[in-house]
Amino acid sequence: MSTGEREMAWMADTYSQTAGHNDINAFACVTGKPISQGGIHGRISATGRGVFHGIENFINEATYMSAVGITPGFQDKTFIVQGFGNVGLHSTRYLHRYGARCIGVLEFDGSIFNPQGIDPKELEEWKLANGTIMGFPGAETYEGNLLYEKCDILVPAAGEKVINKHNAPLIKARIIAEGANGPCTPEADKVFLANDQLVIPDLYLNAGGVTVSYFEWLKNLNHVSYGRLTFKWERESNYHLLESVQESLERKFGKMGGRIPVTPSADFQNRIAGASEKDIVHSGLSYTMERSA
Repeated sequence: MSTGEREMAWMADTYSQTAGHNDINAFACVTGKPISQGGIHGRISATGRGVFHGIENFINEATYMSAVGITPGFQDKTFIVQGFGNVGLHSTRYLHRYGARCIGVLEFDGSIFNPQGIDPKELEEWKLANGTIMGFPGAETYEGNLLYEKCDILVPAAGEKVINKHNAPLIKARIIAEGANGPCTPEADKVFLANDQLVIPDLYLNAGGVTVSYFEWLKNLNHVSYGRLTFKWERESNYHLLESVQESLERKFGKMGGRIPVTPSADFQNRIAGASEKDIVHSGLSYTMERSA
């Protein structure tokens, strides 16, 4: 906790100049480094993005949602996040982007609440400018423990053992998504099970960070960025595909009035140049979380 790209770069640099000075793979000793120091695109948001994908894999399954008493999908779902650091911020971003509504955020120095929804981008900018979420104009200060407020999804993304057998019965959320390491004790888990509340465990849910760290480690060992070997080939193949479709249409219908234009869709146009490293990382993370669910 409380480390970022800068601290990881310090560790990698120190190791490479001491114990690893003869090791060509020295910078693979740690992950989460800046891009310029052997890091990988998408690592900063990876844990929060993994939390989103983990919830997504369950919330879209009618069987699970029927068991906890809510409808499938993110639309119209409310959520509360404990902790607005790296994991909490990016979890909030992706949940908000796909239709869920953030109604509350807890931090060490207080809680804010807005049943109409809190914009994560605006809250992020406020915290960067002021060093706290308190006083954010888009929400009211919440008196009491926000963990107990009614919502569909609760994301504890701060410390360990914040939910135990004593306060678990007060949790009203139908889905408890463990973004932090061990936020719920085994006794709390028994309470949730008895109350038909779904607990998505940390061992799975916050694995996005270590998954993308694994991708970074492989990149460091291979000494080449993802997509670099195939980028040009994919781009040219996509243009050849469009040209092939155009020629097929012209053979079928002729060239009355000139060549038949084949215009790619907006989505295909965005992908026509091939997958970037960030695209590959996001796709690999999504696939890994889906296969692991």
